[in-house]
Amino acid sequence: MLSAQRPRADAPRPIKRGAKVAEALAQEIVHEIVSRKLPPGTLLSSEAQMLEDYGVGRGSLREALRILEVHGLITMKPGRNGGPMVIEVGSRDYGRMSTLFFHLGGMTFGQLVEARLILEPMMARLAAERRGQELVGQLADPDVTAVEDDTAYFDATKDFHRGVASMSGNPVLNLLCVSLEDIFRDQVNGFLSPSDERKHVLEVHAAVAAAIAQGDADAAERLMREHMQEYADWVLQRHPQLMDQVISWQ
Repeated sequence: MLSAQRPRADAPRPIKRGAKVAEALAQEIVHEIVSRKLPPGTLLSSEAQMLEDYGVGRGSLREALRILEVHGLITMKPGRNGGPMVIEVGSRDYGRMSTLFFHLGGMTFGQLVEARLILEPMMARLAAERRGQELVGQLADPDVTAVEDDTAYFDATKDFHRGVASMSGNPVLNLLCVSLEDIFRDQVNGFLSPSDERKHVLEVHAAVAAAIAQGDADAAERLMREHMQEYADWVLQRHPQLMDQVISWQ
């Protein structure tokens, strides 16, 4: 827990001049969570202790904690031994925040698809340049997977793009790509590839994984681009109304 008796170097930083106190305090609390590497499940200090540590009013502190809670960084644990608690954040939290800006900006599903068509082939290239082996042996076998079963097919394909992104070696691009996939899936919930195309999809996944493992960046990029374009074309053909649909804040 955050302590009032801490080394000078670990003391709370002064609140930025000119910044709204609650926002600046929220930033400082995040700084401490990151700098002290507090894991999910860690309880922060009590309200009284934080008021003493930061030298702010109770209203500003509570507003700062609400900001962090709304952004999915902490939760308020109830009970006598409760209080603000660090929680795990992921790509879905980032994606949910992004949809607010996409919605306000009138950004469409078609523009989201275009962004993925640019980013995902690049991620495959980066993964191949690292000769990533993580997908080797983990992908579903196209010859034995029950592709006619929606659940089996979904389970066989749901982690492929996340896996490629994670092998890029760039955590910023990884977070961006995976969050866009999360938003994409929310928008096309239930729109799986047609049964007669599913074995082909699994074969392409295997080919991309092989190109990455062999370090063939050109092939990995080309195969991923073709794969993404095929699915985009299918969505456009079957659900053309989606392309001009504004992405909703989730």
